[in-house]
Amino acid sequence: MSNKEDILSRYRSNRCKDLDFSMPDFSSLKGIQYADPVAQFIDMSKTVGGQVVELKVGEDLNQVVKQLYPEAKVFASNLPEVTIATLNPDTVAEAKDLNGTDVGIVKGEIGVAENGCVWIPQSMKERAVCFISEYLVIVLSRQHVVNNMHEAYQQIAFNDYGYGSFISGPSKTADIAQALVMGAQAARGVTVVLTD
Repeated sequence: MSNKEDILSRYRSNRCKDLDFSMPDFSSLKGIQYADPVAQFIDMSKTVGGQVVELKVGEDLNQVVKQLYPEAKVFASNLPEVTIATLNPDTVAEAKDLNGTDVGIVKGEIGVAENGCVWIPQSMKERAVCFISEYLVIVLSRQHVVNNMHEAYQQIAFNDYGYGSFISGPSKTADIAQALVMGAQAARGVTVVLTD
């Protein structure tokens, strides 16, 4: 018998046969609940360095974004209601064509009150718009804010989103010299625009 076969036979003879390796039952597990999930989402978004703007009835999203970023010249979005977009992530030839985007405007599907993050599925050809833009605006319906990550993952699990990402506030790191750097890997600032 070879050395390899000898080792494998010893493993096989010492296996525990009576152990139960099935997954535990998580059906009774409930995440944190909030009296007002939208208010909690707004607070947590600010805590992680983002900002939230509540779009009032009759207010134009384009005007709100222009007021938030008056210096911006290049806006990228594939949302039909965004008329200020100068780039469309669905029609650019390559992701690198989005380089130089001042403000990317995307649709968020699920907001999570527990940590202020937003699930953004890839609803555009070039998802780089979420990460290459200097500033990111996420349009989110207040009806789609859930209490916790458990609830968010339950919704995601039943939809075939393909690629998606949770984004919570601006990109930041303090890895080097313990100095906080904003916008190190993605947007320097994130604004969530809550709609009805």
